[in-house]
Amino acid sequence: MKVNKKIILIGRTRAGKTTLCQYLNQEDLVYHKTQTVHVVNGCMIDTPGEYLERTNYRGALMVTSADADVILFVQDATEDGTMFPPAYAGSFAKHAIGIVTKSDIATKKQLEEATEHLEMAGVKDIFITSSVEGTGFDELFRYLDNISQ
Repeated sequence: MKVNKKIILIGRTRAGKTTLCQYLNQEDLVYHKTQTVHVVNGCMIDTPGEYLERTNYRGALMVTSADADVILFVQDATEDGTMFPPAYAGSFAKHAIGIVTKSDIATKKQLEEATEHLEMAGVKDIFITSSVEGTGFDELFRYLDNISQ
């Protein structure tokens, strides 16, 4: 299924942003470290985790997000903690949604905590996904199809 909005993926290093892009584009899942902002198929903006992890780089996320219709906050379910500041979604003048990744290797408690981290960041709509198992994406695609730009 094709993403019909231009999206930007924001999250910590190793959160699964690039893998998510590969899955959404029906590509083989091959890990590689994203070093710079990378536009995938003209509709996805994959950002380096360092842009979120280093507060002095967060301005680059604001500037880069100007080209997107929707912000995707990507939270690794197995991560202990989060890099998203409280109410961070309010910093963007765009619709923001949360994506919990790696649900296939996470415990129920980890999934709950990842969801709570995204809620604290100001995200209301959250999708729990696994790019390895291909779960959670039908709901995400339906949601993206139905939100206005």
